[in-house]
Amino acid sequence: MLTRTCPLVEVAVDSVASATMAAALGAGRLELCQDLELGGTTPSLGLIEAVRERVAIPVVVMIRPRAGDFGYGPDEIRVMERDIRHAALAGANGVVVGPLTADGGIDQEGLKRLVAIAGPIPVTFHRAFDSVTRPLKSLEVLMANGVARLLTAGGGTTAYEGRAAIGRLVRRAGSELTVIAGGGVTAEHVSALVNATEVPEIHLSGSSLVRVTAGEFGMTPVPNPGRLMRLMDALRNPGPARA
Repeated sequence: MLTRTCPLVEVAVDSVASATMAAALGAGRLELCQDLELGGTTPSLGLIEAVRERVAIPVVVMIRPRAGDFGYGPDEIRVMERDIRHAALAGANGVVVGPLTADGGIDQEGLKRLVAIAGPIPVTFHRAFDSVTRPLKSLEVLMANGVARLLTAGGGTTAYEGRAAIGRLVRRAGSELTVIAGGGVTAEHVSALVNATEVPEIHLSGSSLVRVTAGEFGMTPVPNPGRLMRLMDALRNPGPARA
């Protein structure tokens, strides 16, 4: 039996239905997005307000003006600044950003502007980090610029594959920044992932928690709690650690 504290589970959601389901099943925090199938973009103000009305747990809001790469021009940064202001006024408990440079580094100037606009609410740097060329140096940049959390798969296709790199980031960040392991997290591997990395938080996508049904107006996502329930159970009742 592992003698560790059960990690906080953050779930990325893109609807009121998936948000309320995740909260009811024990999620500790929600990452609210639109277009989860595209990696997540900034949700509408209406969706932020509706989710805040329905759930009591913290909600952090994705600030990403479009799908695609993470290099943003001046106009896009200005849009992101405005979206951060709106999200904060709507009750967001944090925002999630990820500006990069063309050469695989952190866009420090863009990041500084976004962190400054966020003010007292925490900033998470999302999985754009998995594209950086020098992870430990990039981690230093995040810590130097006031980023509170980092979501990463350690450069791997899944967090379990990238567990060695995640462990290095956790050890380097210490108490200065919270590393969140995310990317293909499953009940089968989550206990071993936490054991190997000592990561305090786990992230999974709400897109893996819904089933899609065909109706008169096309395909409709319907909450399906099975995967989250299995993952929560695996965290609360860990078996022997896997290699």
